[in-house]
Amino acid sequence: MRFWHRIPIVIRAVVVGFLVFAIAGSVAWTLVLSLIPPPWSVLVMVVILWLYWRYFRGDWWPDSTKAFRKQCFRVTRLPLKVWTWSLFAALTAALLLQSILVVTFRIVEFPAEAWKLPYDFSALPIWQVWMLLVLAAVVAGIAEEIGFRGYMQVPLEERYGPVAAITIVSIVFTIAHFTQAWAGGIVIVLFAISAVWGVLARVSGSLIPGIVSHASADVVNFAYWWTDIAGSFDKQPVSETGIDLHFVLSLTILLALLTLFVFAARKTLLVRQA
Repeated sequence: MRFWHRIPIVIRAVVVGFLVFAIAGSVAWTLVLSLIPPPWSVLVMVVILWLYWRYFRGDWWPDSTKAFRKQCFRVTRLPLKVWTWSLFAALTAALLLQSILVVTFRIVEFPAEAWKLPYDFSALPIWQVWMLLVLAAVVAGIAEEIGFRGYMQVPLEERYGPVAAITIVSIVFTIAHFTQAWAGGIVIVLFAISAVWGVLARVSGSLIPGIVSHASADVVNFAYWWTDIAGSFDKQPVSETGIDLHFVLSLTILLALLTLFVFAARKTLLVRQA
């Protein structure tokens, strides 16, 4: 423990946050999908997520780490007005991500092959595919928000302040996705949306709005961008089509959603501080 506390807080926070994420978001998720067929894998993963949620929010043994776990989970009671504005900001952030992706893939070509999920769903009925995609979105939302915006960002906020903390976490979040074939073309998007969720956690004082936003965005990501069960993106870059009405509307919606998010995040913070 003495050696551990001699390590700079930035390294400790990154290591702990990534490990907390990996327990459910990588290790448990991979093992359950590999060893248990659906729909039973869904039920098992729901139980694991419940245990994961309870422990990392500060429940159970050991008592010596309860305060730290509650602090990193951002356990707090929020007034109704704060919940209302923070959930509005969360929904706006989820829509903002989709808008950014649409505009991005009107500027550069959408690499459909690189975005295919490495799973064969052809043998499963469509209702099981939807169950798995929604579960994957919930796992990502819970594990990544608790790990990155909780256990990684909270200690960094206390030491370096929110701007530095959100920046560091967003860099790590972006790097952590480099193992995915699709990540290379949207590095700026990954950093930006991580920063948005970092701001949401900070101004709301809770991880739950970010979890709602993250999971909602990933349902669309997995069902639309990564698979075509909810439709497919077939627009060409403006370098081939020229600037058209679709691009102008998409860019306008993006700017409007960004403005709405900034307004809602600011309002959340003001209501919370009142």
